[in-house]
Amino acid sequence: MTVSLSGTLTCGEDDAKIVRDALPEHIRLSRAEPGCLRFDVVETAPGVFSVSEEFTDRAAFEAHQTRTRASAWWAATGHIPRDFEVTDA
Repeated sequence: MTVSLSGTLTCGEDDAKIVRDALPEHIRLSRAEPGCLRFDVVETAPGVFSVSEEFTDRAAFEAHQTRTRASAWWAATGHIPRDFEVTDA
């Protein structure tokens, strides 16, 4: 059963620059994780980032969440509001 996450990360211009700067490495590391089927983050409007992720199972998704919380990405962006929905398919 795959696990998907979708939603948005929304921020002001100062934080948007932080996101833009940190995003390439975050995407690279996430896509390299075991069980990552899809990991896309696209800026759809200034400061609004659409997030779409899919992992092979709950364990792979949870491992991604754990890695992310200990990463430079989270240190730089953890304070930014997120509106995400996680679904099992």
